Amino acid sequence: MQDNTSPVTRRSVLRGAAALGGAGLAGAFPGIVMAQGTALETKAAKLGFIALTDAAPLFVADEKGFFRKHGMTEVEVLKQSSWGTTRDNLVLGSKNNGIDGGHILTPMPYLITTGAVTPNNVPVPMNILARLNLGGQGISVSDEYKDLKVGVDTRAFRKALLDKRVRTGKPVNAAMTFPGGTHDLWIRYWMAAGGVDPNRDINTIVVPPAQMVANMKVGSMDTFCVCEPWNLQLIHQKIGYTALTTSELWMNHPEKAFALRADYVQAHPNATKALLKAVMEAQMWCEDPKNRAEVAEICSRRRWISAPVADIVDRIQGNFDYGTGRVVQNSPYQMRYWKDHASYPFRSHDLWFLTENIRWGYLPPGLDTQSLIAKVNREDLWRAAAKELGVAAADIPASTSRGIEKFFDGKVFDPANPKKYLDSLAIKALKSAA
Repeated sequence: MQDNTSPVTRRSVLRGAAALGGAGLAGAFPGIVMAQGTALETKAAKLGFIALTDAAPLFVADEKGFFRKHGMTEVEVLKQSSWGTTRDNLVLGSKNNGIDGGHILTPMPYLITTGAVTPNNVPVPMNILARLNLGGQGISVSDEYKDLKVGVDTRAFRKALLDKRVRTGKPVNAAMTFPGGTHDLWIRYWMAAGGVDPNRDINTIVVPPAQMVANMKVGSMDTFCVCEPWNLQLIHQKIGYTALTTSELWMNHPEKAFALRADYVQAHPNATKALLKAVMEAQMWCEDPKNRAEVAEICSRRRWISAPVADIVDRIQGNFDYGTGRVVQNSPYQMRYWKDHASYPFRSHDLWFLTENIRWGYLPPGLDTQSLIAKVNREDLWRAAAKELGVAAADIPASTSRGIEKFFDGKVFDPANPKKYLDSLAIKALKSAA
């Protein structure tokens, strides 16, 4: 059940964070004109992914030839068994049979860069180049609680969970995919908004995405947060139901990122940009409604997610049967790959993730977040790639901040004042992080 990650404790996280301190191509592809000084330093990259629908831009970039179009003819897109494995292979790097980058939970490049989650807390600098998607994750609940029809409000669910704990003498479990990752933060935010302290009232456990359904089936957890297709598969197997899709917590929230080791970016700036342009074009292709059914079919293939198309296609197309009688067609909460500036890596969003990791004790309160974001976030490369691709001006944000963000429970995050946001949250683990 557990991820094959080394134990992540607040003590080890803080130690790591403290250490941080606050011409053949044009012939093959006639449409490409190579300017002087833009020759690719390499045509190779090893990119990891987890079997989730928000990795679709990498699948499509490979299957539809976008990597090849941009001269990256030796790209390997490699399945990882868990986010812990992704972390370990990023630490190794491709020179040591690991990977150069790929599909990743947005906070992970920061946790890896600080050494917060690496062996012996050794920092491994990373760069975020793009966001892969907005929204599209799900929080599911066991059919044991089907009568409650749990949704965004967890107050009644809290009572049921605490009653179960008292009645059985056993812990109640909420599963996520990596400590300090997006799914951990979504389920913690959701629980805490309804009065559930995720550090005291329940156990949060780590389960790899593809193992969520099997673990729910045997009763290992009461609720979990993960991307598709695992929430819909849970319903199809009559094991549980969807409480919410995560954009119901925070509309069009940032989710996965496309990131590379910083040493790859430094050594191969033109190849990095070529990879980025391939991913961005794939995101545009995935966003087009007329392609969504094919996106689902590609995702279902054995080399990618290896799941039935029926478990994938509805939510890829924006249609949600929650398994409780609630059915929403063309949902506003569907995953976005390009629309609504989905690809652009807003620095303000990275600040929110760092603030939440501080909230839960994964990073120290005194962390110099702005300096760290400046090192990790390479939105400048995104803008350069967008210009070369001829992206419409309306699809290029004017600012590195999306501005003030509002959440389902009335909380507000102003990137200009993250402390005010943090202070407004009643349930947090800052005492443990001090």
